[in-house]
Amino acid sequence: MTATLFGHPSLDAAIQSLRSDLLDEGGAKISTMRNYRFAILPYDPSEEFALRTRIRNLTDELKAKGWQVLAASLHQLFLNRLKAEEPGMVERLIQTERRLYARDPDRALNHIKDKIALYIEGPGGIAQDVIQLIDGFTQKHPCDPNKTLILLCRAGSLYPFFRSSALLKHIDGKTQNLPVVLLYPGERHGLKALSFMGELSSDRDYRPRIYW
Repeated sequence: MTATLFGHPSLDAAIQSLRSDLLDEGGAKISTMRNYRFAILPYDPSEEFALRTRIRNLTDELKAKGWQVLAASLHQLFLNRLKAEEPGMVERLIQTERRLYARDPDRALNHIKDKIALYIEGPGGIAQDVIQLIDGFTQKHPCDPNKTLILLCRAGSLYPFFRSSALLKHIDGKTQNLPVVLLYPGERHGLKALSFMGELSSDRDYRPRIYW
């Protein structure tokens, strides 16, 4: 990692670029595709709290200008799914993981990945919860598509179980064509590849604009 790519100047520049596109006189233009209004704002995971401060400032500014902003916490959506399970399920999952880890750490990780994937992956996973959250938000708040922003945040809490490209695929066409920005903790590899948390293998399966 370098300060040029992931230091505060780069983070500030990316957010300023996003701000300029959102507040464009012709309407929010985070994408060049009319019916695909998604964007990704990557940041160094170590700058999580700096990112939150800057996004909060941007959100406050947008709201002061009459915008509707929904910050969808992927962390909270995941916890909601776990809380909806039968009592004791999480504790049993933890105990099994500990028992397996004592014999084979890799086996323990693969086991927990398989179990957690049921809550996160596919069209019936976190993607479904994001769609429902957006639907509920728009029912409560009359939304001008050019003055509404959906932020997908706290993705880092789903490491190492999460593939953001899959999430965006599953919600595509189901967000009422509102601007959606994924706040992505990770590294850039080349022009379009992203590595979640700087740990997982690079994912090049992205159509959205990426703000650097």
